[in-house]
Amino acid sequence: MLVSRRRGVSAALALSAALAMVAGATSAHASTQPRIKVEQGVTQPVFSYADAIREYVYVESSVDSDGDGANDRVRVDIIRPKESDQGLKVPAIIDESPYYDNSGRGNEAERKTYDADGNPLKFPLFYDNYFVPRGYAVLNVDMIGTTRSDGCPDMGGKADVLGGKAVIDWLNGRAKAYDADGDPVKAGWSTGKAGMIGKSYDGTLANAVAGTGVEGLATIVPINAISSWYRYQRMNGLVYNFNYPSYLTNVVDTDPDAKCAAVRTALDAAAGDDTGNYNAFWQERDYLHGTISDVRKVRASVFAVHTLNDLNVKTDNLSTWWDALGDRNVPRKIWLGQYEHVDPFDYRRDVWVDTLHRWFDYWLQGVKNGIMHEPRADIQAGPDTWITQKDWPAPHTDKVALRPAADGTLGLAKADKGTTATFTDLRQSENAMTADVGTPAAGRAAFTTGELPADLRMSGTPEVSLKVTLDKPTSNLTALLVDFGEEARVDWRSGGGITTNTDETCYGESTEADDACYRTTTTRVATRPLEIVARGWIDVQNRDSLTTSSPLPAGESGTVTWDTLPQDYTFKQGHRLGVILAGTDSSYVRDAATGAAVTVDLSKSRITLPLVSDRPGGPGFGGKHGWHGPARVDLPTPQARLF
Repeated sequence: MLVSRRRGVSAALALSAALAMVAGATSAHASTQPRIKVEQGVTQPVFSYADAIREYVYVESSVDSDGDGANDRVRVDIIRPKESDQGLKVPAIIDESPYYDNSGRGNEAERKTYDADGNPLKFPLFYDNYFVPRGYAVLNVDMIGTTRSDGCPDMGGKADVLGGKAVIDWLNGRAKAYDADGDPVKAGWSTGKAGMIGKSYDGTLANAVAGTGVEGLATIVPINAISSWYRYQRMNGLVYNFNYPSYLTNVVDTDPDAKCAAVRTALDAAAGDDTGNYNAFWQERDYLHGTISDVRKVRASVFAVHTLNDLNVKTDNLSTWWDALGDRNVPRKIWLGQYEHVDPFDYRRDVWVDTLHRWFDYWLQGVKNGIMHEPRADIQAGPDTWITQKDWPAPHTDKVALRPAADGTLGLAKADKGTTATFTDLRQSENAMTADVGTPAAGRAAFTTGELPADLRMSGTPEVSLKVTLDKPTSNLTALLVDFGEEARVDWRSGGGITTNTDETCYGESTEADDACYRTTTTRVATRPLEIVARGWIDVQNRDSLTTSSPLPAGESGTVTWDTLPQDYTFKQGHRLGVILAGTDSSYVRDAATGAAVTVDLSKSRITLPLVSDRPGGPGFGGKHGWHGPARVDLPTPQARLF
């Protein structure tokens, strides 16, 4: 027994020692496991950018956009910490773009570059330099039909949307991907969580993919992005550009023209330029209530960024998307600048990088940093002034109806019954429409308030309602809301509102092939006697429906009600607020004028403004007969910025 007991004790001691060694080894192994480091509420740059894995895969989509009998494969260029091959799981930040080999990305038009084996060397923009060292993968995805992906682009339609969705599915094991040799590749390094970001078309793809409800897309950051391609190219039956689908898809596709020529022709034919109506083509490209993407399916949080003077991706794309997200209680945040088609990296750089960092940390890394407890909306109130508020439009906004009068004044009182104003639907520029207000002109009717007794802020979407009679079956109508008053404003009409400097600031780590440094910018400011604050257009035939044209019989009156583009703008004390009613706006609308004589019943017409003010009326708000605006107006038309 003694021997047996001693043997038992010896065995127990040996087992105990062995277990201790295993435990110690496990503990040591655990202590060396790579992990994300968080300090002061944000992830820290503890992973080497220079040593990061750079690779690419081809994800198989569910569409055959070029009709070659095989599903299109989507090229995905990936950079991720080397530790993600050693057990570290990382989320993905995705910028899907059609611009990587044509216009490039960002203010400096950066393009991808590759090594001799086709592996990516340079990832445009700062996302890779900044976020990879903090424990993220960054994926630059070539939209179907562009750069190194298969297929044909289809301007926001099925191929565009489902190509990006396939990448999210691959990260979550639901889609296949292949390497250059055709061997299957799995995303074993992925946590399954992804965020999509990008400006213009890139941000549009983020909206579109989110609207599919794909699981794993945790957040999107759409910057100056489209939510409805109809709104991008139409307003209430009027056309901004003819044959635009073939134009844009050809711009982004650098393959030989013949490859996708038939697809481009079919896109133009389906768009319906002859009527300007909303049809099945546009419904496929509608991410609010579309056939492929629908806001009601959105699972991702949304950090929406837009510039209020963007006349490329106009602000109704932002406002309708934002409101629809709010109706569904989608977690969301918004920034609104006073520039044209410009990225926040180029007008509020330090604050932007910090805010984006905390946003991605919260939604992709699970860092509790309080960002969702901050005010939801950041609004630029002046060239150097930003305000924060609970939401946008500003809470407690009053809808105030301003009424035009026969003497050219604009106030709160209705015009006398039977008073009218008449103009002809001519094709003319906004400069012509706003010049020499106070002097009668055949192509417009103009109305102004008196000098404002105090600053007056408008936040949201003005609505125009006119009772009109035509002498022809239809007319194009324009409504302009104008601030008459000398003021230094952001000069969004020139260079988007920024000047690019020669010095640089750096965000993240660099390599010889991919540096993290970008030229700084300065806000442009111009002092002018007026500014067009909001604008909106309609074809009278579309007064009742966007899908069906309905002529207004000559001599019969009808009510035409439509929204202008939204804005957030402060009219300064002493300025005058003006409303211009006219026909065809040659500055932005391509339709021909009808030549119709338009008679407006002033007693039954109004423009309703969302005003942030306890008492928007009061002494001096009404107009004074006989006031004249600048005799000549020379507001530069901004150069189109597609990307």
